[in-house]
Amino acid sequence: MSDLLTKAEYQAIARDLDLPRTAYIDGKYRAGSGKVFATVNPATGEELTQISGCNAEDVDFAVSKAREAFDQGQWSKLHPSDRKDVLIRLCKLITRNRRELAVMESIDSGKPILDCETIDVPETIHCIKWHAEAVDKIYDQTAPTGDDAMSMIVREPIGVVGAVLPWNFPLMMLAWKIGPALAAGCSVIVKPAEQTSLTALRVAELAHEAGVPRGVLQVLPGDGPDVGEPLGLHMDVDMISFTGSTETGKRFLRYAADSNLKKVVLECGGKNPAVVFEDAENLDNVAEHVVNAAFWNAGQNCSATSRLIVHSSVKSDLMEKIEARLRDWKTGDPLDPGTHIGALIDGEHCAKVRSYLDKGDGGEGPFVSPVIYHVSTDDPKAADEIFGPVLCVIEVASNDEAIQIANQTQYGLAASVFTANTRSAIRAARDIKAGTVTVNCYGEGDISTPFGGYKQSGFGGRDNGVHAHDQFTELKTIWIDLTDPSEGDNVG
Repeated sequence: MSDLLTKAEYQAIARDLDLPRTAYIDGKYRAGSGKVFATVNPATGEELTQISGCNAEDVDFAVSKAREAFDQGQWSKLHPSDRKDVLIRLCKLITRNRRELAVMESIDSGKPILDCETIDVPETIHCIKWHAEAVDKIYDQTAPTGDDAMSMIVREPIGVVGAVLPWNFPLMMLAWKIGPALAAGCSVIVKPAEQTSLTALRVAELAHEAGVPRGVLQVLPGDGPDVGEPLGLHMDVDMISFTGSTETGKRFLRYAADSNLKKVVLECGGKNPAVVFEDAENLDNVAEHVVNAAFWNAGQNCSATSRLIVHSSVKSDLMEKIEARLRDWKTGDPLDPGTHIGALIDGEHCAKVRSYLDKGDGGEGPFVSPVIYHVSTDDPKAADEIFGPVLCVIEVASNDEAIQIANQTQYGLAASVFTANTRSAIRAARDIKAGTVTVNCYGEGDISTPFGGYKQSGFGGRDNGVHAHDQFTELKTIWIDLTDPSEGDNVG
């Protein structure tokens, strides 16, 4: 990625953007049949554009086009290497338009341009490219059947996929879903969050330009009742991949039960702990990771560290270093490249986050500055997923108490452990009930490692890695009898 621009240069790009205004269906922009709605810059309250939303009628049409494309096989039956080449061309087009997409993402979501330029857009490109490169290197299997038969275990694309996106990482979550789904040969219908539709629409246009056939990647903007529910209930949708709240995720399980038992993969909420043992080394490093984990993207991150569970012997020193580190984190205009924390996504979410804050904390307006609370385990702040820049600190007297509290949640998405003792680290990583446990750092692994949750943080599969390809495919056994019919049993 090239160097960051100035705030004035980003503002100039924002003024010149040609923003999408309609759905992208069957290879072109089309006005939806649903409600027209405004998409708003969370930082300023300015209306960016009016978007023609979709409804069940548009869902039916898009699904029919997705099924038609899948059955005709221009994409689903294309050689894996050829699909790879098209997706690589898409990555090149995203790279060519990366600055436009970064600014579009920032003004649509309130995310700092610093993150959009250095994390979101590069990771989007990397994700799609990784899955593209993997698709012609994943081998199927044979089973140990003996000499009389041969068994092949093959993956086939699952069919028509509904991908339902969150608003906190619009581009990255788009890539997490369309990367493996398109690589596998599926047709994909994307329902972006109604707050953040712009970049998904633009990427669909670039995908068609790259050579993705009509009907294979479509984007239907609109709200949950108008688009999400019809997708979930549709009898000709084979799978739903959803990222968002646990409450909404459960609805898609009900939709599947009430329709065609479509496959459902959910990546949902979290109340993620960072556990700091008394022997943790380099508290400056620990503080850096905790601050980044808790306050990156204004805490609007399903894997954010919202609970710091720290041994009493190191708590005072660590908190001093965390507070010192936080002084470098600027809250403000997302298009200022010096900003670390931008605006919360909208007024409704801002009100929810502020309902957990003590009076006077966090500032005013759409910008909520980082807040740290020292709490007991029965405090709602320590149990609820606030999804804002709020860190709850819980003091413990032993490693066992720390692990017990870490697991004291309905969620199980991510966790971190900080310790100098390898045995303690491995024991804690085994004992914490979470899909990803990092040691002496914060993170989600990388594109090669599966990401998803235990308990109410996930269901049905994992994003990232080759495991993501599996969730967009069906396994089929092909059994071949190799016995010679002429060598039947002799009777007589």
